[in-house]
Amino acid sequence: MAQVCDICAKGPIKARKITRRGKSKKSGGIGLNITGIHTRRQMPNLQTIRVILNGKPQRILVCTRCIRSGKVQKRAIVRRTPAVAAPTAPSATTPVSA
Repeated sequence: MAQVCDICAKGPIKARKITRRGKSKKSGGIGLNITGIHTRRQMPNLQTIRVILNGKPQRILVCTRCIRSGKVQKRAIVRRTPAVAAPTAPSATTPVSA
């Protein structure tokens, strides 16, 4: 599965991490030296949510920016009410006050 938002097509971007070694000049050293540059990928914050597409509920990958801005309509949550138990008759051991 591609790490791409299904709404805005936001995907991973290329970034670099610079590794430094040494003591900074501010702390009394001769300065920080760059010892390596490593390329890495910054991934978008994608969430799998259930939305209504073309009248049917589907699961899609959506970035959090699209969720917060309201570009997608979440599927309505159907809550079922618990079954109500039938009232029971008083038992023979409990006294009934009149």
